[in-house]
Amino acid sequence: MKKTGPGRITFRAIKNLFKKPATTSYAGKGKPCVEKKYRGRICYDKTDCINCGLCMRDCPTGALKIINEGTKEDKKLKAVLNVGHCIFCCQCVDSCMKKCLTYSQDIDFATTNKADLTVEL
Repeated sequence: MKKTGPGRITFRAIKNLFKKPATTSYAGKGKPCVEKKYRGRICYDKTDCINCGLCMRDCPTGALKIINEGTKEDKKLKAVLNVGHCIFCCQCVDSCMKKCLTYSQDIDFATTNKADLTVEL
């Protein structure tokens, strides 16, 4: 068994003082991300979309909705994303057969109005 006590806690605290942070710093509002590791807002290209519904079915939070405002023959598709529910896992991007969904580097979604979190793509 490992011993714990004030000496061990003090040692760990001092050791962590000299470690680099585990997270990257925030670029700031309106500034581009320097790291390319961010998964940001989903982008939708409706020209190739066949409205198969795989993206909506694979979304774990149900944040993405593809809506056909036209008829079956004359499709007028639009995508609505609830950014408040999206966890940016990009499962919808991975499951899209036609590659109509991609993700951007846009990560600034802060707002004080709940209605602003639902955006049309």
